[in-house]
Amino acid sequence: MKRSLTSARIQELIGENLLRLVSFATVLPVLAIIVYIVIKGAPAISWEFLTSMPRDGMREGGILPAIVGTFYLTLGTAVFSVPLGIAAAIYIAEYAPDNFWTRLIRIAIINLAGIPSVVYGLFGLGLFVLFLRFGTSILAASLTLSIMTLPVIISTAEEALRSVPQAFRTVSIGLGATRWQTVWRIVLPQALPGIVTGVILGLERAAGETAPILFTGAAFFLPRLPQSPLDATMALPYHIFVISTQVPGMPVKIQYGTVLVLLVFVLGMNLIATLIRQRARARRMW
Repeated sequence: MKRSLTSARIQELIGENLLRLVSFATVLPVLAIIVYIVIKGAPAISWEFLTSMPRDGMREGGILPAIVGTFYLTLGTAVFSVPLGIAAAIYIAEYAPDNFWTRLIRIAIINLAGIPSVVYGLFGLGLFVLFLRFGTSILAASLTLSIMTLPVIISTAEEALRSVPQAFRTVSIGLGATRWQTVWRIVLPQALPGIVTGVILGLERAAGETAPILFTGAAFFLPRLPQSPLDATMALPYHIFVISTQVPGMPVKIQYGTVLVLLVFVLGMNLIATLIRQRARARRMW
């Protein structure tokens, strides 16, 4: 008996150490990349770099139009995709019958999440830029990114809603609440951490994409801020591509400095999402 316990303990220790090793091997390259970007990009970060217009073929000056453009595109994507995605998830999880068509829709949503972003870009070019005549604009790019983001938001929000115990719904309806009151006041607040995670994952992908905005809204060089949703704009992902491949003689520190700004932008979104999740989990009743 002691021998078998000792053997089981040894196997447990081996398994724990293997998991630690795998975790370390996964996290280490990511940390190394972040440290490398910070070391290379930090010398370029200054108030002028963050708040001034680019000049001298983008070799000098700042990246303010790209920062503002990325913010506008992310905000536009959130405006179009978040309400629609959460509403679709609520219908699929709470109202739609469990039949062949509902399962087919779920499979279609999962497949849409795996489509390459360049396909969404070409779709947005054909529909929003040419057919609807929005032109190369923030509006066309935001709508394209919204379509690309919707599958992620719908899938994660649906899973978050389904994770709420069925007893919550039963008790609420038993106390006289309607189905919508149950969803709005009971289910949604309890599922909020998972929904926020899905929303941020989708918006982070939108903020870092190049191909969709390349066809629909990004400008190669535009040293001014957009004045309306129908204006084109610079954006950090496309700007990084341009200064890394299309501009000869570009200082390396500006390239990595721009990457660092985009990294901080995405990590800032993660931080906000983490704070919201923590507050929501503190109020959760299970």
